[in-house]
Formats: sequence, C-alpha cells, structure tokens
Amino acid sequence: MVDDAGEEIFADKVGVIMARDFAKLYPNSTFVADVKSTGLFASDPELIKYGAKADYWKTGHSHMKRRVKEIGALAGFEKSGHYFLAEPVGRGYDCGMRVAVEICKMLDRNPDKSMSDLRRALPQTFSTPTMSPYCPDLEKYDVLERIVKKLAQRHKDSGSLGGRKIEQIVTVNGARVILDNGAWGLVRASSNTPNLVVVCESPESEAELRLIFKDIDAVIRTEQAVGDYDQTF
Repeated sequence: MVDDAGEEIFADKVGVIMARDFAKLYPNSTFVADVKSTGLFASDPELIKYGAKADYWKTGHSHMKRRVKEIGALAGFEKSGHYFLAEPVGRGYDCGMRVAVEICKMLDRNPDKSMSDLRRALPQTFSTPTMSPYCPDLEKYDVLERIVKKLAQRHKDSGSLGGRKIEQIVTVNGARVILDNGAWGLVRASSNTPNLVVVCESPESEAELRLIFKDIDAVIRTEQAVGDYDQTF
C-alpha cells in the first residue's frame, strides 16, 4: 500500500496493521505469517495485549491457506501480499477485493486516524530486502539442509548471531533464527527459482541488522555451491 503521506507500506506491515484491528474485534485470535514476514506478529505489544498469537509457517499460497484452516486461524498474511481471511471475516482464500473492503472498514472504525497514523503507530523495525543468492536447483535443498544443521548446532552450543543470543530456530521452511531481542535472520530455498532466500530484521538498529546478516551470510558461504546475491542492502 501507499499511504496518505506517500510512504510505501510493505505487505507484512499492512498485515500487522490489519491484525491489530482484528485483534480488538476478536481477542485471542491466531494469525499465520509466512517465515519471511516481520517479527511484529509475535512481538507487537498491541497484539499481545489482546491475546493474539503468531504462527510462522511455510511460504507459499497453498501452504498458507491450508495452515489457516488447519489451526483455525483468523487470518494468514504472506509477505508477497497474499492474505487469507477466514470466518467470520472472509472465507479462507486470498481475495484482493475482500482485503480492500476490510481495509476500508478498518479505516471507518478508526475515523480519527489516517493510514499513515496507523503505520507510524507500529514499533520501528529495520529490515533487509528479500535477497536471493544463486544456488542450482538440483543442489539447493541439500545445501539448505546442511546450513540448517549448522545453525541448529550454533543454537545448541548457546551461540549467537549479530552479537545476540539465539533464542529459537523455526525450521518449518529453512531456518528462521530468532534472537533474544526479537531480531531474526532467515535462510530458505526458493520454491521456484535456482536460489536461496535470505531476509533479516532487527528491532534495534540498522547496525545490528548488518551484523546479523554478516553472521548468517558467513554460514551460507561455507557452501561452495552458493553464488552471488541478486541484491544486497
């Protein structure tokens, strides 16, 4: 979305804004987010206040839609912009028009706030773009398996990323390494291109973000089959 101040709001942050509104209407709801999405689904104080729970799941249309139904979530938010709104809000599948209507209803429920107000109300985070280093299709899943094992071992050894202790690793789709302050770094295999996918986020600073990426990239670079990134930051 582009808000009234001309600022772009990425799809996962729009999801958090909508989840905040839904959480007030439906306390104790569960929201599914794909593993590339912001950590705010789990750490946002406003969502926590209303008992909302986050479930980070596999990236991909069918994975997300199935997960929302399996666990009875109110909605699923994919960083690509696919949103799956379940009953009583929607019918479980992704529909851009349904989402547009719900955003209009959200603004109607908050007549004293603009979209830019809702954006600025979110806790600040620092994120990388979605970065894709080359890795051959026939090798990427084996490469990823070894990287995940190395990161899991670092966690087992009470290791760190970016100077922060590793709190948890979510391995439903690659490895999302979650740190003790809510920062995280992700490496997974692309579903449809000869690449790995890397995303990092820090709630603290861009400096911490760069340290997290540096450390996770160092693990990735232990694999000779991994090539150059399509973009960096």
